[in-house]
Amino acid sequence: MVDRTLLAAVLTLGFFLDQVFGDPQFLYHPVRLIGHLISWLERGIRRICGQNERRLLAGGVVLAVMVSGITAFFSWGILALCRMVSPGLFYIVSAFSCYQLLAVKSLKTESMKVYGPLCRGDLFGARKAVSMIVGRDTERLDEKGVTKAAVETVAENTSDGVVAPLFYMAIGGPVLGWFYKAVNTMDSMVGYKNERYLYFGRAAARLDDVLNFIPSRLSALFMICAAFFLGMDWKHAWNIWRRDRFNHASPNSAQTESVCAGALRVQLAGDAWYFGTLYKKKTIGDDLRPVEPEDIKRANRLLYGTAWLALAASLAFQAFMA
Repeated sequence: MVDRTLLAAVLTLGFFLDQVFGDPQFLYHPVRLIGHLISWLERGIRRICGQNERRLLAGGVVLAVMVSGITAFFSWGILALCRMVSPGLFYIVSAFSCYQLLAVKSLKTESMKVYGPLCRGDLFGARKAVSMIVGRDTERLDEKGVTKAAVETVAENTSDGVVAPLFYMAIGGPVLGWFYKAVNTMDSMVGYKNERYLYFGRAAARLDDVLNFIPSRLSALFMICAAFFLGMDWKHAWNIWRRDRFNHASPNSAQTESVCAGALRVQLAGDAWYFGTLYKKKTIGDDLRPVEPEDIKRANRLLYGTAWLALAASLAFQAFMA
């Protein structure tokens, strides 16, 4: 039985720690450990599977089960041990886990590293900064392309890095939150449709799609509400969301991107280069005005507004379930 009052307190403290401190650079982030686990298991599984497509599909399922299971087991074990030692220690470590699962301030910080060089006319520096937060090739991007990439990353990760973790923590605490984070990390590492991961990464990509189905849509609705409270064009955001929310290969990624594009009255997405190959992609939103560096700051305002609404909804859920 989940102690809903305790969970509400844990979520609140974790959220505020993220708002104040962001990603602590002096600490070894647990997501990096998950990344090392994924890489280590991938090497071993690939040695067994070889180049056989059916074996690679099966190996991808094994990877998804092992990474998510091991991550959830260790997070549960650490919290169980803390509970045995002291209720206070259990509370502190639970809150710290929630803090590590959220990425509001760090997402703003990393996107603003793109904004700074753009404002100085340093396109090379802006390309380098945006390459740290996107998976696409950045060496061909002009100022508009760099800005769009940063805005799209903020919009998409409002769901993946904020609302979805809050959603799963609100249901099952930090353990379920880490289960989600393991799957999301797998998708970011192996969930590509290129030659290397077309079969091996399919299970992780599909599982990530399933886990993000509800949170991505909640994120879109929260973001529309945030646009309203922030004085942005929430009506256009609603219309573009309804029209363009499926203009992406993923069933979830365009949910928040379409809202952001509508609220900012710009056009996002479109063709992009990945690993030296140009991929044809649909656009999202209407080209009512040119994308500009200030849109990165506007996207971050939407990020923060959406995050606070998601926290409020999470706490209301705890009160309802208590």
